[in-house]
Amino acid sequence: MVKALLLNQEDKKTIARLTEIAIDDLPEGEVLVDVACSSINYKDGLAVTGKAPVVTQFPMVPGIDCAGTVVESTDDRYQAGDKVILTGWGVGEGHWGGMAQKARFKADWLVPMPAGCDETKAMQIGTAGLTAMLCVQALLDGGVQPESGPVLVTGASGGVGSVAVTLLAQLGYEVVACSSRVEANGELLEALGAARVIDRRELDRDARPLEKQLWAGLVDTVGNKVLATALSQMKYDSVAAICGLAGGFALPTTVMPFILRGVRLQGIDSVYCSFAKRQAAWERIVNILPDSFFAQACEAITLEQVEEYANRIIRGQITGRVLVQL
Repeated sequence: MVKALLLNQEDKKTIARLTEIAIDDLPEGEVLVDVACSSINYKDGLAVTGKAPVVTQFPMVPGIDCAGTVVESTDDRYQAGDKVILTGWGVGEGHWGGMAQKARFKADWLVPMPAGCDETKAMQIGTAGLTAMLCVQALLDGGVQPESGPVLVTGASGGVGSVAVTLLAQLGYEVVACSSRVEANGELLEALGAARVIDRRELDRDARPLEKQLWAGLVDTVGNKVLATALSQMKYDSVAAICGLAGGFALPTTVMPFILRGVRLQGIDSVYCSFAKRQAAWERIVNILPDSFFAQACEAITLEQVEEYANRIIRGQITGRVLVQL
């Protein structure tokens, strides 16, 4: 028996309970993992609280991320004792996830632990960090260089945003961080490398089709009016990497930024992206993120605290990354 957080639906409400589950009850998969750490992402918050229909079947162990040690494997790619990372692939939604002391996964879903990383650091990065790295890579692939001009990061106080700010600053970009909690988190964002912090209200409005050209690059986690306004302010031949919808899934914009300024809109998916892309992103992010990021923008909690933090993250009350120690 192993300790786990288990979600059930009762009277159409999601109920989270700390319990014990039998290893034999774990779903099918080629690799059994002794889980050291998981983390809380916005999607985890929705799953645990039931605020959105993220979970597709019950009962469900949440946790879209985890890292740990292989206990046994029927796949030749992994042997007992190997350190591995799991992010995405619908885990914690349709397949039992990482908020249990042991988990069983398909080998195709795993990534070997990169050199210089361990379970704690991996989950301090997690899906949020992987997504941020993929966004930064999209800017690089689109030709956005530090000398191109400022890069805007929206939702900068959150997991993806805080990592993106740090990565871009480490790579020499002038980063402008946009947050709805400037007073509370402005100093932290500047410590992570933001040259300037602006209030979300400056962008969360009805925008004109084209406004003054300000941004050479954009990492957006918010969507809706915030994204629409930022797009109207993109420089000629710029790149916008979009990966979130914390402000809603609508996009009230026009074709003007794209056909008159050559703006590239690049969607970023970290759930089903290829193994090669994941592995490259993990290896690069471990080499770029400074030790100060883990000290400044990460906190650790226990499994017993997950429900509390799930409610906090959907209310926008979490800054940076939250590690769950199993």
